[in-house]
Amino acid sequence: MTISTTRIGFAVTILLRVLLVPRDIDTALALSAGPIPIDGAGWPEKFPAKSHCSKCGLCETTFVTQVNDACAFLGDGMGRIDSMESHVHGRGRDLEDMAWTAEDGAPPMPNADEARFGVLAQPIALARGVGIQGAQWTGCVTSVALSMLEADMVDAVVCIASGESKDGLSSWSEPEPIVARTTEEVLRGRGVKPALAPSLKVLDEIRDDKSIRRLLFCGVGCAVQAFRAVQDSLDLEEVYVLGTNCVDNSPTPQAARNFLTKGVQVDETKARGYEFMQDFKVHVKMDDDYIKKPYFCLPGSVAESAIADSCLACFDYTNALADVVVGYMGAPLDASGKMEDTFQTLTVRNSRGKNMAQVAVDAGRLRFGEEAIGSGSHEKISTATVASDSIVQAMVGGEVKEKGLPRFIGEVMAVVMRNIGPKGIGFARYSIDYHILRNYLHILDEWDDDQTEKAMPRYARDIINRYLEQDESFAKLKDNILAKRTKGKEFGAADSQL
Repeated sequence: MTISTTRIGFAVTILLRVLLVPRDIDTALALSAGPIPIDGAGWPEKFPAKSHCSKCGLCETTFVTQVNDACAFLGDGMGRIDSMESHVHGRGRDLEDMAWTAEDGAPPMPNADEARFGVLAQPIALARGVGIQGAQWTGCVTSVALSMLEADMVDAVVCIASGESKDGLSSWSEPEPIVARTTEEVLRGRGVKPALAPSLKVLDEIRDDKSIRRLLFCGVGCAVQAFRAVQDSLDLEEVYVLGTNCVDNSPTPQAARNFLTKGVQVDETKARGYEFMQDFKVHVKMDDDYIKKPYFCLPGSVAESAIADSCLACFDYTNALADVVVGYMGAPLDASGKMEDTFQTLTVRNSRGKNMAQVAVDAGRLRFGEEAIGSGSHEKISTATVASDSIVQAMVGGEVKEKGLPRFIGEVMAVVMRNIGPKGIGFARYSIDYHILRNYLHILDEWDDDQTEKAMPRYARDIINRYLEQDESFAKLKDNILAKRTKGKEFGAADSQL
């Protein structure tokens, strides 16, 4: 008995239709609705960049389809900055303008070098926000955002507000992306959120709201890069980007609070913000106090859980693709040594950035100081910090200390380092180089050679190559990691043969 080919084909068609029919109406609607955002509850395992996902929020929107080209940690990653700078600012940074200590020991030039700090439309300036109560610093970011909204330059501001924590406490550490339309809503964005923040989670809301034609987006480097990659899809008339310098965020709000509890040893329920400052101390703003603790007194073991893997693969400390960038590492500390009394730095990268800063000045919300300058050499302290870094030590099989130095010794070391170390822009160079070198070792340890090269913009590769040529201790760290990688491959090959 035979069955015709036609009947077989018909039976297969019916079977496929039965198998492919959605089992419920919700599934049917989801399949017909287009791209499906990834549920944030599945972070990081269900996200494309896995442990290196910075939780920028892109994948939690229908823009997830653009993740391969937008994500700062997939494919060409931050290597895309090289071409994106020209598209955003009209030109790329001057890669020849890189400051180093001279062979005769003369320190680098005092003002910012473009290869390190990014495209500069004018010299980096010191600045203070004016009249922003409740700011973690002086309120420079809030001042610019408020001024632009009040001057009707934009219809809305994307910023990270303080959300509610599950226990109802410590809301300062809970990042909540919002589309702010009023002064009150913008003011919710005051303060630095120390954990990864999904700034782009509001992209669908922006695209679908036709009343938003002009937008200010506030964010850190990885979020700004992803936003720049998709901003044309939002069909907006005007786009402005206000960035912040950013490094070493915690993976979750709870991790940030644990750092305060276990590392700094303060009551995190009374904390309102913290920073790693230019005096080699962690500063913590409390409800009723202001606490400083030397870096050297922190237990080395606290770093691994306190810093997100994405931050260990970041090479955009200075936020290359923002129009205006606010930071603090290149600014001198005020005599009081407190955040709210200290100048910040303001970097303007293009004509849009000039207009953004000027509207805040005209509104009386922003006051400029002098040009940000510095002093001192940064190279030796950069590699010394890398060599002693607990995360690097863990990579190369070194000792990660469970306890920091005694408080008295830590205080003495902080004073000595502040007196003899680089200052202002010099300190910023130190911080930039240290993080680039450490992060290079991390991705070398985690990824293959091809992905490692693609993950870095040209300026980062230039800095790394300079240290590999000039500093034996750093070159040895690289060799140790490569040797470990080779040994790991050999073990893997041996296991596969068993």
